[in-house]
Amino acid sequence: MRRTLLLATLVATLALPAPRSVEAQTLATDDPVLEEIWDEAMNRSLIEPLAQTLMDSIGPRLTGAPGIDRGHDWLVERYEEWGIQAENREYGTWLGWDRGISHIDLLEPRVRSLEGMNLAWSPGTDGPVTGEVVILPDVANPQEFEQWLPEAEGRFVLISPSHPTCRSNSNWEEYATAESLQRMQEERQDWFQSWQVRVENTGSSFQELPLRLQDAGALGIGTLNWSGGWGANRIFDSRTREIPTFELSCEDYGLVFRLAENDQGPLLRVHFEAEFLGEVPVYNTIATIPGTEEPDEYVMLSAHFDSWDGSSGATDNGTGTVLMMEVMRIIREVYPNPRRTIKVGHWGGEEQGLNGSRAFAEDHPQVVENLQALFNQDNGTGRVVNISMQGFVEAGTHFGRWLAQVPHEVTEHIDLTLPGTPSSGGTDHAAFVCWGAPAFNLSALTWDYFTYTWHTNRDTFDKVVLDDVMNNAVLIASLVYLASEDPERVSRAQRTVMPRSPQTGEPMTWPSCPSPARTVDESPRMPQE
Repeated sequence: MRRTLLLATLVATLALPAPRSVEAQTLATDDPVLEEIWDEAMNRSLIEPLAQTLMDSIGPRLTGAPGIDRGHDWLVERYEEWGIQAENREYGTWLGWDRGISHIDLLEPRVRSLEGMNLAWSPGTDGPVTGEVVILPDVANPQEFEQWLPEAEGRFVLISPSHPTCRSNSNWEEYATAESLQRMQEERQDWFQSWQVRVENTGSSFQELPLRLQDAGALGIGTLNWSGGWGANRIFDSRTREIPTFELSCEDYGLVFRLAENDQGPLLRVHFEAEFLGEVPVYNTIATIPGTEEPDEYVMLSAHFDSWDGSSGATDNGTGTVLMMEVMRIIREVYPNPRRTIKVGHWGGEEQGLNGSRAFAEDHPQVVENLQALFNQDNGTGRVVNISMQGFVEAGTHFGRWLAQVPHEVTEHIDLTLPGTPSSGGTDHAAFVCWGAPAFNLSALTWDYFTYTWHTNRDTFDKVVLDDVMNNAVLIASLVYLASEDPERVSRAQRTVMPRSPQTGEPMTWPSCPSPARTVDESPRMPQE
């Protein structure tokens, strides 16, 4: 027994990751702060425990839901533990909503528990509700649809097309014959075009259909928004707040759809718990390390904190969140008295239109005016591989100097896009670029982000690539330090000749700054009360 225990201990010890020594990096200078950044990020990283707590324990962070409030409080607590000033700043209000359980069961013609959930801001069912399933009818004109509408009463109505296959595109491309692949692609295209005609013939848009069905007395609405990958569905928000609306997996939606299409009597039992909480305050979490020589100039870190709630919000944007937390921790540890003030913004309401970051930029013109650089990260868990200069024609000079001092192991993957094109949206750096402030998004390897994790039910902790996030912590902590110490301000000179829009062919213009939606009633992306 003793020999077995000793052997097990030896195996476990050998399996532990070896410390990554300072000598393992390739620096162009012997700057001790850069050496300490590497050492702290690689050998005492908190990325994994921070990510596990945020994604598994706190979970999804829907704007206006209790989960995001718990998360904001957790951010402040962590920063205060590290000796960093932090606070939650209200920027507006939103419709509060709390998700409970989701159960969707097929009872007839056979029993099966289905994979699915109600959409955000969808009402509950006040206990289990049972009903038959019908498909949006194939009518010739709005008059025929009006005549059909009584058939929706007391039933669940499927308003999305099913897919002829739930195999991923990559699976078809790898295994199918050329003829089979072409046939499947044509079948998909024909099916979606015919469904578009089906919706148009009702006289309603896809957005208006739920309201028509609600008025007709439907029990609920079933939808499908498959991402194209195995088991991954996009989970957004409900189009109405008075009728339960749910999303099924590609496979289970197809099952129920085919049963209804072939008159095989699908019967569903649906039980959703959800509670509307009225108008609730929404926040940004702001943490600050004061500057010593130029306290009224700023280097900012940026990542949105909110998520959709179909999953844990791991790569959108949990990884960006814990990355910026880790960078602030490292800076506080190895560079506690920065030349310029260092701030981080954990933004709320990004998914509803960059509302948190737009509100901060609008409310804090002194920060925007005196911004040395802002570094934003949003698009997943991968290594940073591209940084666009966002149309600032002289910013590349600074990035060239900074990146030349960062370890080669971290920078060898990175391309600089010079001078780049200013972003008008997409993620939070755009809320500052439009004011003419040097704000930059750190674009990463996708790791199938757009297929498997972006806004899907599969965006979970296990998708995090810890080595890549640690790599990014070294990169961004180094950039923050170098930007803070740079004796020169980053120039705000902007490109004057813009590329032509690929959509219109017209020359693009420098983006303007829209006002943020500070209440749900101001937002065109949310259904109105």
